[in-house]
Amino acid sequence: MSSFKKKHIITSLIEQGEGLQIDFKFEVSDAVKIARSLVAFANTIGGKLLIGVNDDGVISGVKSEEEIFMIAKAAEKYCIPKVEFISKNWRFKGKDVLVIDINSSLLAPHKAPDQNGEFKAYVRTDDQNMLANGVQMKIWRKQNTDNDINFVYSEDAKAILEILTNKESVSLPTIISLIDSSRYKIEGILAELVIMKVINMTVNVDTVLFSLMDPEC
Repeated sequence: MSSFKKKHIITSLIEQGEGLQIDFKFEVSDAVKIARSLVAFANTIGGKLLIGVNDDGVISGVKSEEEIFMIAKAAEKYCIPKVEFISKNWRFKGKDVLVIDINSSLLAPHKAPDQNGEFKAYVRTDDQNMLANGVQMKIWRKQNTDNDINFVYSEDAKAILEILTNKESVSLPTIISLIDSSRYKIEGILAELVIMKVINMTVNVDTVLFSLMDPEC
């Protein structure tokens, strides 16, 4: 008989560590701040919030039943549109850990208040919630319209593709600095090229990089 013992789901999640799809929260005391986490996961590829877990992965336990109500308030009042989630309480080593599961949303962009109370779209980057960049906002805008993309192979589009042909990856500020056109127009062209799967957009904490799509992908 095998002596293999299946890991508890909480152990497995904590061992993965904080990252693109997992975020640890000691407690939920601010509905606005947790709303940013909800929209960031919904706007990206989904993820899980582990409430009652310290940043170092040590289980502190959920402090109050009010925390689930705080999250529900955040999702309904401070997320536009509302973010749907599934919650489950796990009892582990004598403590409760609340797992909030958020799927990637078809209603993106979801927005939450920033520090000034203005509703902004956030995305998940590594283990952080970041404001969505201008290209991403235009991607959502174009995807949420019923009109097909009418791509024009303009001089600006040609210049962007030439820049990306000669380099493995190029940052957004570099592209803007090399093309004599408005930032808004350049971001629009980049958004269309991403949607058409001509180029890749990689969002890091410090910068946004663009590269040509591998033709074999």
